[in-house]
Amino acid sequence: MSKLKVTLKKSRIGRIEKHIKNVDALGLKKIGDVVEIEDTPANRGKINQVAFMLDVEEVK
Repeated sequence: MSKLKVTLKKSRIGRIEKHIKNVDALGLKKIGDVVEIEDTPANRGKINQVAFMLDVEEVK
């Protein structure tokens, strides 16, 4: 299964609670944090909710 490299580009401050929880669930805490996660439908759903705050790349 492929992986995704996710980077937090915008602050969580002032966002609605649902967006903050999705960013937390992805393992991101501060601007510039990078995580590699599995490319699953659940993770894709979390990313789609906060896509405007993230930079996503596919890792091979």
